[in-house]
Amino acid sequence: MKLSKQQKSFLKKIIPIGAFIGGLCCFTPVVLVLLGISTVSFAASLSNTLYGQYKWAFRGIALFFLIGALFWYIYKKEKVCTIDELKKKRRKILNFVLITLIIGVMAYIIWLYVIVEIIGIILGIWG
Repeated sequence: MKLSKQQKSFLKKIIPIGAFIGGLCCFTPVVLVLLGISTVSFAASLSNTLYGQYKWAFRGIALFFLIGALFWYIYKKEKVCTIDELKKKRRKILNFVLITLIIGVMAYIIWLYVIVEIIGIILGIWG
């Protein structure tokens, strides 16, 4: 499936926001240390708490954001307002939803487990 310019633009805007929201459980302590609001030991403790107990809440909110953005895009930009239009464009919509979710998961993994992890190691928060 070839993505249109409008779809690519949508993905470039929405995917990073979704990945950022999903990774806030570990990025928040990094920001606190960078701003000088927190000590490294408190940030490590906060990171353990947020990632250990609330990671699925952050991931769920990010997924909810992506799905909401997809519904908005399909309704407003693709002009799919009825069940008949949905049936006509079923394959195109399903492919776009799957592409969005796959790219979103990959962006989340890269953001959280590569970028934020490296920053946290450099700051001495974990690792």
